Amino acid sequence: MFALDSRLQQDCLLVGDFPLCRLLLMNDSNYPWFILVPRREEVSELFQLDADDQRQLWQETTLLAEILKDTFAADKMNVATLGNVVSQLHMHVIVRRRDDVAWPAPVWGRHPAQPYAGQQVGQVIDKLRLVLTEDFQFAGEPA
Repeated sequence: MFALDSRLQQDCLLVGDFPLCRLLLMNDSNYPWFILVPRREEVSELFQLDADDQRQLWQETTLLAEILKDTFAADKMNVATLGNVVSQLHMHVIVRRRDDVAWPAPVWGRHPAQPYAGQQVGQVIDKLRLVLTEDFQFAGEPA
């Protein structure tokens, strides 16, 4: 049974689900920073997914990156799977802009996270509602 790593639960906000991946929003308003987590048990590496899941992960990742680039006016998209702190396989999809606080350096460990305040999360989710496909299920909405 799939269970989300406790560190991801602590650091992120649930957005919803693609066919394979759970979509999370990192609770750091410095960047539109999303995380895709394949809903598979005990997977820490890409090669541990079967071929169909690998293709699906890549489709969901590239779709999300394209949508985020347009929706949040990215200068560059950072897409990576690291797993040095959280071993559960997860894909970071981060909108980078030349005016963000860490540009051009990596976002990891550069600045303290600035949690979203008040209606900011709702504004991010509302932007996504306009552009995500019917293959996406927002959290808390009926299937």
